[in-house]
Amino acid sequence: MDPLEASDRSTTFFVPPPEPRRHGSYEARERGRDGGPTRVIAIANQKGGVGKTTTAVNHGASLAEKGHRVLVIDVDPQGHASTGLGIDVARRSRSTYQVLAAQVPLAEAMLETEIPGLWVVPSTIDLAGAEIELVSQFARENRLARALEAVRGAFDFILLDCPPSLGLLTVNAMTAADELLVPIQCEYYALEGLGQLLENIRLVQQSVNPRLALTGIVLTMFDSRTRLADQVVAEVREYFGSVVYETVIPRSVRLAEAPGFGKPITLYDPSSPGAASYRRLAREVLERPAGNGTRAPEPAGGGEGDAS
Repeated sequence: MDPLEASDRSTTFFVPPPEPRRHGSYEARERGRDGGPTRVIAIANQKGGVGKTTTAVNHGASLAEKGHRVLVIDVDPQGHASTGLGIDVARRSRSTYQVLAAQVPLAEAMLETEIPGLWVVPSTIDLAGAEIELVSQFARENRLARALEAVRGAFDFILLDCPPSLGLLTVNAMTAADELLVPIQCEYYALEGLGQLLENIRLVQQSVNPRLALTGIVLTMFDSRTRLADQVVAEVREYFGSVVYETVIPRSVRLAEAPGFGKPITLYDPSSPGAASYRRLAREVLERPAGNGTRAPEPAGGGEGDAS
């Protein structure tokens, strides 16, 4: 993919490759680089501080490191995924907000990162107003899904970093996605509110996106020094079974430091335990069929209240 240098030399915009001029060009557009369908994965949990953005940034970098073409879309007004991938605020003149507001095509909001094969659509605080602005709009939950159609076939993976809420931005991401990856922190309140998240997943499946599947749950911030972390891991595995990835992301100072330098852990400290764990997660995601988790499981207590 040849980038197009805009008039602002500090910004490089993504230009999708030309459509193949051969029989079956529609199929070629709908397929990623490896010949399989593009996997669109929403990374969501309405609880904050569970590692959603850390997972989006480092999972995307690990997949790109393996030679896959990856697009990370920052759907969080905080813009932490953009920062973690080295996109400073001055470069975010075109962002997820403009895409959802139909002011610019998604391709024109893409920026190249320093990791070969990894692109990002950045976010700004303006996105916080999108939920209010879109309330009266027709088919407001489909804005991101429609925007993705033009570039979907140019990537192997599209990762959607969701905000810590179950509002319209998260619903847009779930409507656009084929798969859902849920990070769960290895802490006492790990399952608090998870029942509500699973119920929202089912509502999206039933009303706007029946293809959405809970592909996997990844345990994050694991502290091997505490018995509590082991208990949480055991409880989550007992409840969700094979939906939980074998890889557990450790609590790590290096993982926490990396965003401050605008780098994923695979660049900031390639030999660290955090980098190794995200590489293992990438292998698991590649080996696990898309949608392996199928429908969202019923939360404990018959679907009412929080799973705890």
